[in-house]
Amino acid sequence: MSAKRGDRAAPPRRRGGYALRFATNDAAKGWEELCHQATANTRAAFDAIEADPCPAPPTSRQHPLKGSLAVGVHNREPLPQWQWQYEVTAGGRVWYLVDHERRTCWIRHAGTGHPRITD
Repeated sequence: MSAKRGDRAAPPRRRGGYALRFATNDAAKGWEELCHQATANTRAAFDAIEADPCPAPPTSRQHPLKGSLAVGVHNREPLPQWQWQYEVTAGGRVWYLVDHERRTCWIRHAGTGHPRITD
């Protein structure tokens, strides 16, 4: 769907950066909630993921998920990369899969509260 009046304008991708796209409507809603609750931290998350979605070594805020949460599929296509997490706030998280070939990160979860599935 094309952007229209009132829609949020996402910053353009930086040269060499990754595009961030929502894999689900729930992820898009959660991202908006994060933007309202923790603006600066969400922007820092966006910048970090766009620049280096899989830092080596992982950082305290940006690291791969473990166990059954580590593997991800997008559009029925398993991606060869682990599913990653960015800790936006104490409870707020962004989970994403990386498609290096298309230089795209698919945001599968974003939310202000800690995901219950990890409890």
